Amino acid sequence: MKSEIIVIGDELLIGQVLDTNSKWMATELNKQGWEVSRITTISDGADDIKEAIASAFSRVDVVLMTGGLGPTSDDVTKPVLCAYFGGKMIFDQSVYEQNLRYFAGRGLQMNESTRRQAEVPDVCTVIPNPVGTAPVMWFEHGSKVLVAMPGVPNEMRVAMKGEVLQRLRTHYGDHDAILHRTLMVFRNTESGLSERLTAFEAQLPSCIKLAYLPMPGVVRLRLTARGNDEAMLSNILDEMVEKLRVLLGGDIFCEEDTTLGGALGKILLDRKLTVATAESCTGGNIAHEITLIPGSSAYFNGSVVAYSNDVKHRVLGVPQDALDAHGAVSQPVVEAMAVGACRMAGTTCAIATSGIAGPDGGTPDKPVGTVWIAVCCGDKVVSECAHFVGTRAFIIERATQRAIMMLVDLLLSRD
Repeated sequence: MKSEIIVIGDELLIGQVLDTNSKWMATELNKQGWEVSRITTISDGADDIKEAIASAFSRVDVVLMTGGLGPTSDDVTKPVLCAYFGGKMIFDQSVYEQNLRYFAGRGLQMNESTRRQAEVPDVCTVIPNPVGTAPVMWFEHGSKVLVAMPGVPNEMRVAMKGEVLQRLRTHYGDHDAILHRTLMVFRNTESGLSERLTAFEAQLPSCIKLAYLPMPGVVRLRLTARGNDEAMLSNILDEMVEKLRVLLGGDIFCEEDTTLGGALGKILLDRKLTVATAESCTGGNIAHEITLIPGSSAYFNGSVVAYSNDVKHRVLGVPQDALDAHGAVSQPVVEAMAVGACRMAGTTCAIATSGIAGPDGGTPDKPVGTVWIAVCCGDKVVSECAHFVGTRAFIIERATQRAIMMLVDLLLSRD
């Protein structure tokens, strides 16, 4: 099944708010084996909304829309949809009563603007929104379906997971089993990995598809199986994964669909190790990535954001003469930061960064984007100087990813 996503909001078009909805929705649709052929971002204008819907329906049967369903005057999606599908607005008592309960549970009084959230087109099926006041609306036009959801990410995700995906499968008679296996591979480029797996791909059963999902330093291999016999599909996937283990060996560092922080956490748990971070230019972002994973307290002890040389020296024990002789962005300093983080937090492993994220502060010898990274485990310390080009946020993100993968590599090389 092919679908398109329309996200609505002037704030998206001017860059004030980042569109995370379409990325998440596309990922979830892909897990179902459904193709997203286009993602369109439009303004809150009525004409733009109508034009986007008509254009999408000319190509696909399913359109998923987010945004413009709030109670304020700039939210016009609901009346536009009502007119587009030829209906009239009615007051839905069940939506009103749910919103009353929603407000009462938060000790708030409903105002007139929010009361009007219960007005919906009479040509839609209302899907309750248990975590907000804007109802989710399901429209049918011949064989085509449009689902309008709030732009608030949590509300949209609850609607998609709770009802929308299953309703779509039921509506279109899509009852196939869809199974996935994901392997995370490092030490390979995407093109190099593809060449290594040419023969493997050629012998894949027709019910199995292989996707390459690259990110800096890592390629995720996702095997997707689809059919009406779930047990058979699971067995075939197990066989294909085993073949990949033989072909790629130690280049596979995780067999779950997770983040780099999640992959590192699994390795630490398996080996009963703990980690801390000492961060300068990354400002705690590495610790953030690690602690996004539920249960990370089992292996993450703590972090020091050591921006100043004084904190590097007093808290982490970096020798003053190393700071004076080499500067904060240097191999001796970052290695001492990693060792100091282990000592400070009582861990077996640590990650440390010191660099220049910009946009200012660079020198001819150490331009913006220069980042020293050190990782340690026990008495083994590994460091490298990386050079990233981009915005401050990009440099921080790339340094975070590289630092985590350096510790993964160190831990696996000890096996």
